[in-house]
Amino acid sequence: MGTILGHPKGLFVLFFAEMWERFSYYGMRALLIFYLVQHWMFSDQAASMIYGAYGALVYITPVIGGYLADRWLGQRKAVLFGAVLLSFGHLLMAVEGDGGQDGAAISIFWLALAFIIVGSGFLKANISVIVGQLYPRTDVRRDGAYTIFYMGINLGAALGAIIAGYLGQTYGWSYGFGAAGIGMLLGLFVFVWGKPYLLGRGESPAPEKLTQRVGGISFEWLLYALSFLAVGLVWLMIQFQELVGTLLGISGALLVGYVLYTAVAKLSREDRDRIFAVMVLIFGSILFWSLFEQAGSSLNLFTDRHVNREIFGIEIKAAIFQSLNAIYIVLLAPLFAGLWIALGRRGLEPSAGAKFGLGLIQLGVGFFVLVAGAEAAGLGVPTPVIYIFLIYLLHTTGELCLSPVGLSAMNRLAPTHMASLIMGTWFFASAAGNFAAGLIAAATGADHGGGEGAAKEVVLGVYSNVGWVAIAVGIGFLVISPLIRRLMHLDTLKDDGALAGAGEIGEPQAAGINTAAETRS
Repeated sequence: MGTILGHPKGLFVLFFAEMWERFSYYGMRALLIFYLVQHWMFSDQAASMIYGAYGALVYITPVIGGYLADRWLGQRKAVLFGAVLLSFGHLLMAVEGDGGQDGAAISIFWLALAFIIVGSGFLKANISVIVGQLYPRTDVRRDGAYTIFYMGINLGAALGAIIAGYLGQTYGWSYGFGAAGIGMLLGLFVFVWGKPYLLGRGESPAPEKLTQRVGGISFEWLLYALSFLAVGLVWLMIQFQELVGTLLGISGALLVGYVLYTAVAKLSREDRDRIFAVMVLIFGSILFWSLFEQAGSSLNLFTDRHVNREIFGIEIKAAIFQSLNAIYIVLLAPLFAGLWIALGRRGLEPSAGAKFGLGLIQLGVGFFVLVAGAEAAGLGVPTPVIYIFLIYLLHTTGELCLSPVGLSAMNRLAPTHMASLIMGTWFFASAAGNFAAGLIAAATGADHGGGEGAAKEVVLGVYSNVGWVAIAVGIGFLVISPLIRRLMHLDTLKDDGALAGAGEIGEPQAAGINTAAETRS
């Protein structure tokens, strides 16, 4: 099939498919908190809880989607089915009705969110796994491949926030959400068209099982039918957010217990230690995402209400600032990838645990920069827009120290037969973080009773507190990073002849392992 820039053409099929999927997701995300508050007339607290529950479900469903792909469907069919569900959901978002919470249209809104949530469960973890399947486990092109893929994600996210955000806040909600739906359909088309370039990767591990008849239909179609029933269940849960919190608590305990039991009872010592290292990183990521995900909720509202958004005489729509994170990533991801490689060649690359610590510290500093800028301007004065650029910059550099490195560790350290499960667990951490983000965002919208200045003071107080927490935990990760590095046993990683799920992005030498030694292994 040939290559492009030294990489399989299938990488670029996945790049464009994921780019358009992210266009739709982040285009809708940029508008969602405003849609809840300004169209459906929810309070800030209620809207934040809905937003947090939605984000949590979007990230918890990949655990199930990853399991079904590992066992029966294969990653390609899971991604395809997820893209179909997502297309339904995004197009239903264009049905806005008359607003308020009494009309029938709000039921369609809940249904749209349910389709998006279940569709994300099938697509999110599995498309990343297919990227890993295109390369052997120690292929030196892997970090570059995942960096390209990660840039595709963020290119789509930036375009979605700008285009859908502008259309939604300028011409009407249906225009913004409609643009997101069109983006999802384009992603589906690219994935179907590019199937030959995937080189047979991501196919079902049990094709004979899929064709077996169960109750008059094939087992494969039974799985699809049950997934539509899951849409109905999620439709109910998204309306009662306390159910989501209960689900997270129970499923989180079961998932962590199952992974740890498997590590202790069924894996070799080195694989067991690697799973322990993975779990430590996962717990750190929960805190990171609970604070980082203020971007789409409380920070989005803060930008709309308390920031002077005029740039060169033009007032920028608040939703468009959601593109800053993605733009920064597109610009900075190659620099970070090059930085890790350059440091690795000199034996100076920070370990995964140290990078997590650096990411959390930058996250906390970002909150402090915004708080300092807002307080310097005065509570009764709009905050200069430069501080919004700065908080997103620091949060993005923190993300680049944590997110691609975490994705790398999940795929690189997991045994092949647990690849999608561990990736799903990584997304579960994002689920827990998103739900916690809703709770934090709800606190920023607490009843202040003192006008705009008091409302701004409440937000800044919360941001100051969480900034200290992020810095303290980040320092803790720096302290324990040598232990995490030892648990990873990177010097004994070898190709095992299988392709499923192995991948890396940010750290080709991962914790300073010598390049030549790793190649020889």
